[in-house]
Amino acid sequence: MSKLPETRGVLTPDRSLADLTWLRVGGPADWLYQPADEADLADFLAALDPAVAVFPMGVGSNLIVRDGGLRAVVIRLGRGFNGISVEGNRVVAGAAALDAHVAKRAAEAGLDLTFLRTIPGSIGGAVRMNAGCYGSYVADVLEEVRVVTRDGRIETLAASVLDLRYRQSELPAGAVIVQAVFRAGAGDPAALEARMAEQIAKRDASQPTKERSAGSTFRNPAGRSSTGRADDSHELKAWKVIDDAGMRGARLGGAQMSVMHSNFLINAGGATAADLENLGEEVRKKVYQSSGITLEWEIMRVGEFPQD
Repeated sequence: MSKLPETRGVLTPDRSLADLTWLRVGGPADWLYQPADEADLADFLAALDPAVAVFPMGVGSNLIVRDGGLRAVVIRLGRGFNGISVEGNRVVAGAAALDAHVAKRAAEAGLDLTFLRTIPGSIGGAVRMNAGCYGSYVADVLEEVRVVTRDGRIETLAASVLDLRYRQSELPAGAVIVQAVFRAGAGDPAALEARMAEQIAKRDASQPTKERSAGSTFRNPAGRSSTGRADDSHELKAWKVIDDAGMRGARLGGAQMSVMHSNFLINAGGATAADLENLGEEVRKKVYQSSGITLEWEIMRVGEFPQD
Protein backbone atom coordinates (compact mmCIF):
# COMPACT_ATOMS: atom_id res chain seq x y z
CA MET A 1 0.00 0.00 0.00
CA SER A 2 1.24 3.49 -0.84
CA LYS A 3 2.40 5.86 1.88
CA LEU A 4 -0.54 7.14 3.88
CA PRO A 5 -1.26 10.81 4.59
CA GLU A 6 -0.37 12.52 7.84
CA THR A 7 -3.16 12.55 10.40
CA ARG A 8 -3.98 13.81 13.89
CA GLY A 9 -5.77 10.55 14.48
CA VAL A 10 -4.38 7.07 15.09
CA LEU A 11 -3.13 4.83 12.28
CA THR A 12 -2.33 1.23 13.15
CA PRO A 13 -0.81 -1.11 10.54
CA ASP A 14 -1.75 -4.79 10.18
CA ARG A 15 -4.40 -4.48 12.88
CA SER A 16 -6.42 -7.58 13.75
CA LEU A 17 -10.14 -6.87 13.56
CA ALA A 18 -11.29 -9.93 15.49
CA ASP A 19 -11.58 -8.11 18.81
CA LEU A 20 -13.52 -5.27 17.16
CA THR A 21 -16.39 -7.50 15.98
CA TRP A 22 -19.11 -9.04 18.09
CA LEU A 23 -18.38 -12.48 16.64
CA ARG A 24 -14.69 -12.17 17.60
CA VAL A 25 -13.33 -13.55 14.33
CA GLY A 26 -11.37 -12.26 11.37
CA GLY A 27 -7.96 -11.36 10.09
CA PRO A 28 -6.11 -8.05 10.02
CA ALA A 29 -6.77 -4.86 8.11
CA ASP A 30 -3.84 -3.34 6.25
CA TRP A 31 -4.49 -0.23 8.33
CA LEU A 32 -6.95 0.77 11.03
CA TYR A 33 -7.61 4.51 11.03
CA GLN A 34 -9.28 6.26 13.96
CA PRO A 35 -9.75 9.92 12.99
CA ALA A 36 -9.42 12.65 15.58
CA ASP A 37 -12.46 14.53 14.30
CA GLU A 38 -14.44 15.30 11.16
CA ALA A 39 -11.83 17.72 9.77
CA ASP A 40 -9.08 15.17 10.30
CA LEU A 41 -11.13 12.53 8.46
CA ALA A 42 -11.84 14.90 5.57
CA ASP A 43 -8.20 15.92 5.22
CA PHE A 44 -7.05 12.30 5.37
CA LEU A 45 -9.46 11.10 2.69
CA ALA A 46 -8.69 14.06 0.45
CA ALA A 47 -4.99 13.19 0.55
CA LEU A 48 -5.37 9.40 0.37
CA ASP A 49 -4.50 7.79 -2.96
CA PRO A 50 -7.85 7.19 -4.71
CA ALA A 51 -6.69 3.66 -5.55
CA VAL A 52 -6.61 2.71 -1.86
CA ALA A 53 -9.79 1.00 -0.69
CA VAL A 54 -11.49 2.25 2.46
CA PHE A 55 -14.01 0.44 4.66
CA PRO A 56 -16.04 2.34 7.27
CA MET A 57 -16.62 0.12 10.29
CA GLY A 58 -18.94 0.66 13.23
CA VAL A 59 -18.85 -1.46 16.36
CA GLY A 60 -18.78 -4.71 14.37
CA SER A 61 -22.23 -5.85 15.46
CA ASN A 62 -23.34 -6.97 12.00
CA LEU A 63 -20.08 -8.11 10.47
CA ILE A 64 -17.98 -11.14 9.61
CA VAL A 65 -14.41 -10.24 8.67
CA ARG A 66 -12.95 -13.17 6.79
CA ASP A 67 -9.85 -14.90 8.15
CA GLY A 68 -7.56 -13.43 5.49
CA GLY A 69 -8.34 -9.91 6.63
CA LEU A 70 -9.07 -6.72 4.70
CA ARG A 71 -6.86 -5.12 2.07
CA ALA A 72 -8.07 -1.64 2.93
CA VAL A 73 -7.89 1.26 5.33
CA VAL A 74 -10.59 0.46 7.86
CA ILE A 75 -12.07 3.66 9.28
CA ARG A 76 -13.48 3.38 12.78
CA LEU A 77 -15.09 6.40 14.37
CA GLY A 78 -14.83 6.88 18.11
CA ARG A 79 -14.93 9.77 20.54
CA GLY A 80 -15.74 12.98 18.75
CA PHE A 81 -18.33 11.15 16.64
CA ASN A 82 -20.67 9.88 19.37
CA GLY A 83 -22.43 13.02 20.54
CA ILE A 84 -26.23 13.12 20.95
CA SER A 85 -28.26 16.32 21.17
CA VAL A 86 -31.94 17.22 21.06
CA GLU A 87 -33.18 20.25 19.15
CA GLY A 88 -36.95 20.56 19.41
CA ASN A 89 -38.36 17.42 17.82
CA ARG A 90 -35.06 16.57 16.15
CA VAL A 91 -32.37 14.26 17.53
CA VAL A 92 -28.85 14.81 16.18
CA ALA A 93 -26.58 11.81 16.68
CA GLY A 94 -22.98 11.14 15.78
CA ALA A 95 -22.41 8.05 13.67
CA ALA A 96 -20.51 6.34 16.49
CA ALA A 97 -23.33 6.84 19.01
CA LEU A 98 -24.89 3.54 20.02
CA ASP A 99 -28.45 3.01 18.85
CA ALA A 100 -29.55 2.19 22.39
CA HIS A 101 -28.03 5.41 23.76
CA VAL A 102 -29.83 7.47 21.13
CA ALA A 103 -33.16 5.83 22.00
CA LYS A 104 -32.66 6.49 25.71
CA ARG A 105 -31.55 10.11 25.25
CA ALA A 106 -34.52 10.77 22.98
CA ALA A 107 -36.94 9.21 25.48
CA GLU A 108 -35.59 11.40 28.28
CA ALA A 109 -36.49 14.40 26.10
CA GLY A 110 -39.96 13.02 25.37
CA LEU A 111 -39.18 11.89 21.82
CA ASP A 112 -40.01 8.45 20.47
CA LEU A 113 -37.11 6.59 18.91
CA THR A 114 -37.81 3.56 21.08
CA PHE A 115 -37.41 1.05 18.24
CA LEU A 116 -33.66 1.78 18.27
CA ARG A 117 -33.33 0.53 21.86
CA THR A 118 -32.96 -3.15 20.99
CA ILE A 119 -31.00 -2.73 17.76
CA PRO A 120 -27.33 -3.63 18.26
CA GLY A 121 -24.68 -1.34 16.86
CA SER A 122 -24.15 2.33 16.13
CA ILE A 123 -26.07 4.98 14.23
CA GLY A 124 -23.87 4.91 11.14
CA GLY A 125 -24.59 1.23 10.63
CA ALA A 126 -28.26 1.69 11.45
CA VAL A 127 -28.58 4.25 8.67
CA ARG A 128 -26.59 2.21 6.17
CA MET A 129 -28.73 -0.88 6.82
CA ASN A 130 -32.02 0.99 7.36
CA ALA A 131 -32.25 -0.85 10.67
CA GLY A 132 -35.65 -1.56 12.09
CA CYS A 133 -37.80 -3.68 14.37
CA TYR A 134 -41.35 -3.79 15.72
CA GLY A 135 -42.56 -2.39 12.41
CA SER A 136 -40.48 0.81 12.57
CA TYR A 137 -37.41 1.64 10.48
CA VAL A 138 -34.74 4.30 10.28
CA ALA A 139 -36.37 5.40 7.02
CA ASP A 140 -39.48 6.43 8.98
CA VAL A 141 -37.63 9.02 11.08
CA LEU A 142 -34.42 9.93 9.27
CA GLU A 143 -34.25 13.50 7.99
CA GLU A 144 -30.68 13.82 6.75
CA VAL A 145 -27.14 12.53 7.14
CA ARG A 146 -23.78 14.23 7.11
CA VAL A 147 -21.04 12.34 5.26
CA VAL A 148 -17.41 12.71 4.34
CA THR A 149 -16.99 11.56 0.75
CA ARG A 150 -14.12 9.40 -0.48
CA ASP A 151 -12.38 12.49 -1.87
CA GLY A 152 -12.70 14.40 1.41
CA ARG A 153 -15.74 16.62 0.83
CA ILE A 154 -18.23 17.15 3.66
CA GLU A 155 -21.81 16.90 2.42
CA THR A 156 -25.31 16.79 3.85
CA LEU A 157 -27.63 14.32 2.14
CA ALA A 158 -31.41 14.27 2.51
CA ALA A 159 -32.81 10.90 3.56
CA SER A 160 -34.77 10.79 0.31
CA VAL A 161 -31.61 10.37 -1.80
CA LEU A 162 -30.43 7.32 0.16
CA ASP A 163 -33.12 5.02 -1.30
CA LEU A 164 -33.68 3.41 2.09
CA ARG A 165 -35.39 0.03 1.88
CA TYR A 166 -35.43 -3.23 3.83
CA ARG A 167 -31.88 -3.63 5.19
CA GLN A 168 -30.42 -1.58 2.32
CA SER A 169 -29.45 1.95 1.31
CA GLU A 170 -27.55 3.72 -1.42
CA LEU A 171 -24.59 5.84 -0.32
CA PRO A 172 -21.82 7.30 -2.46
CA ALA A 173 -18.99 4.75 -2.79
CA GLY A 174 -16.45 5.20 -0.01
CA ALA A 175 -18.55 7.80 1.85
CA VAL A 176 -18.34 7.77 5.65
CA ILE A 177 -21.45 8.71 7.61
CA VAL A 178 -20.47 11.02 10.45
CA GLN A 179 -23.85 12.26 11.71
CA ALA A 180 -27.58 11.61 11.35
CA VAL A 181 -30.59 13.79 12.11
CA PHE A 182 -33.88 12.19 13.11
CA ARG A 183 -37.32 13.79 13.43
CA ALA A 184 -39.23 11.98 16.17
CA GLY A 185 -42.76 12.02 17.47
CA ALA A 186 -43.52 13.15 20.99
CA GLY A 187 -44.24 10.85 23.91
CA ASP A 188 -44.34 10.78 27.67
CA PRO A 189 -40.82 10.00 28.95
CA ALA A 190 -42.05 7.50 31.54
CA ALA A 191 -44.21 5.70 29.00
CA LEU A 192 -41.36 5.59 26.49
CA GLU A 193 -39.01 4.20 29.14
CA ALA A 194 -41.56 1.53 30.07
CA ARG A 195 -41.96 0.56 26.42
CA MET A 196 -38.21 0.15 26.02
CA ALA A 197 -38.00 -1.95 29.18
CA GLU A 198 -40.73 -4.20 27.78
CA GLN A 199 -38.88 -4.50 24.46
CA ILE A 200 -35.63 -5.43 26.23
CA ALA A 201 -37.39 -8.10 28.28
CA LYS A 202 -39.03 -9.53 25.15
CA ARG A 203 -35.70 -9.56 23.30
CA ASP A 204 -33.82 -11.22 26.15
CA ALA A 205 -36.51 -13.91 26.42
CA SER A 206 -36.35 -14.83 22.74
CA GLN A 207 -32.82 -14.06 21.52
CA PRO A 208 -29.37 -15.34 22.59
CA THR A 209 -28.22 -11.94 23.85
CA LYS A 210 -25.54 -13.48 26.09
CA GLU A 211 -23.89 -15.31 23.17
CA ARG A 212 -21.36 -14.04 20.63
CA SER A 213 -23.58 -13.26 17.68
CA ALA A 214 -24.11 -10.54 15.08
CA GLY A 215 -27.86 -10.22 15.45
CA SER A 216 -30.14 -11.63 12.78
CA THR A 217 -28.17 -13.64 10.24
CA PHE A 218 -30.56 -13.57 7.28
CA ARG A 219 -33.17 -11.12 6.06
CA ASN A 220 -36.77 -12.19 6.39
CA PRO A 221 -37.98 -13.51 3.01
CA ALA A 222 -41.16 -11.49 3.57
CA GLY A 223 -39.09 -8.35 3.08
CA ARG A 224 -39.84 -6.74 6.43
CA SER A 225 -38.89 -7.03 10.06
CA SER A 226 -41.08 -8.55 12.75
CA THR A 227 -43.70 -6.20 14.16
CA GLY A 228 -43.77 -7.83 17.57
CA ARG A 229 -47.57 -7.78 17.55
CA ALA A 230 -49.65 -10.81 18.44
CA ASP A 231 -51.12 -10.96 14.94
CA ASP A 232 -47.72 -11.00 13.22
CA SER A 233 -47.54 -13.96 10.86
CA HIS A 234 -44.59 -16.34 11.23
CA GLU A 235 -44.75 -17.37 7.58
CA LEU A 236 -41.78 -16.21 5.51
CA LYS A 237 -39.75 -15.40 8.59
CA ALA A 238 -36.11 -16.45 8.35
CA TRP A 239 -36.22 -18.40 11.61
CA LYS A 240 -39.30 -20.33 10.47
CA VAL A 241 -37.85 -21.50 7.15
CA ILE A 242 -34.59 -22.39 8.93
CA ASP A 243 -36.57 -24.47 11.42
CA ASP A 244 -38.51 -26.13 8.61
CA ALA A 245 -35.20 -27.09 7.01
CA GLY A 246 -34.08 -28.75 10.25
CA MET A 247 -31.19 -26.34 10.84
CA ARG A 248 -31.99 -25.02 14.32
CA GLY A 249 -28.92 -25.83 16.44
CA ALA A 250 -26.83 -26.92 13.42
CA ARG A 251 -23.07 -26.77 14.01
CA LEU A 252 -19.89 -26.49 11.98
CA GLY A 253 -16.63 -26.26 13.88
CA GLY A 254 -17.12 -23.58 16.50
CA ALA A 255 -20.12 -22.05 14.72
CA GLN A 256 -23.73 -22.81 15.57
CA MET A 257 -27.23 -21.71 14.63
CA SER A 258 -28.66 -20.81 18.01
CA VAL A 259 -31.03 -23.27 19.63
CA MET A 260 -32.81 -20.31 21.24
CA HIS A 261 -33.38 -18.43 17.97
CA SER A 262 -32.48 -20.22 14.78
CA ASN A 263 -31.77 -17.04 12.78
CA PHE A 264 -28.88 -16.18 15.09
CA LEU A 265 -25.46 -17.46 14.03
CA ILE A 266 -23.21 -17.69 17.09
CA ASN A 267 -19.58 -18.28 17.88
CA ALA A 268 -20.07 -21.16 20.31
CA GLY A 269 -16.34 -21.25 21.05
CA GLY A 270 -13.25 -21.16 18.87
CA ALA A 271 -15.08 -20.49 15.61
CA THR A 272 -13.24 -19.12 12.61
CA ALA A 273 -14.81 -16.73 10.16
CA ALA A 274 -14.85 -19.63 7.69
CA ASP A 275 -16.82 -21.78 10.16
CA LEU A 276 -19.44 -19.06 10.51
CA GLU A 277 -19.76 -18.20 6.84
CA ASN A 278 -19.73 -21.84 5.71
CA LEU A 279 -22.42 -22.77 8.22
CA GLY A 280 -24.50 -19.86 6.98
CA GLU A 281 -24.09 -21.05 3.40
CA GLU A 282 -25.10 -24.58 4.42
CA VAL A 283 -28.25 -23.13 6.02
CA ARG A 284 -29.04 -21.27 2.80
CA LYS A 285 -28.58 -24.49 0.83
CA LYS A 286 -30.83 -26.54 3.12
CA VAL A 287 -33.53 -23.85 3.19
CA TYR A 288 -33.55 -23.72 -0.60
CA GLN A 289 -33.83 -27.50 -0.80
CA SER A 290 -36.64 -27.47 1.77
CA SER A 291 -38.72 -24.53 0.60
CA GLY A 292 -37.32 -23.14 -2.65
CA ILE A 293 -36.53 -19.89 -0.80
CA THR A 294 -33.09 -18.32 -1.20
CA LEU A 295 -32.18 -16.60 2.05
CA GLU A 296 -30.24 -13.36 1.77
CA TRP A 297 -27.51 -12.55 4.26
CA GLU A 298 -28.20 -9.71 6.65
CA ILE A 299 -24.74 -9.97 8.22
CA MET A 300 -22.12 -8.25 6.08
CA ARG A 301 -19.19 -10.46 5.09
CA VAL A 302 -16.01 -8.67 3.99
CA GLY A 303 -12.36 -9.36 3.38
CA GLU A 304 -10.15 -12.06 1.90
CA PHE A 305 -10.22 -15.80 2.28
CA PRO A 306 -6.92 -17.03 3.76
CA GLN A 307 -4.21 -18.19 1.38
CA ASP A 308 -3.64 -21.95 1.28
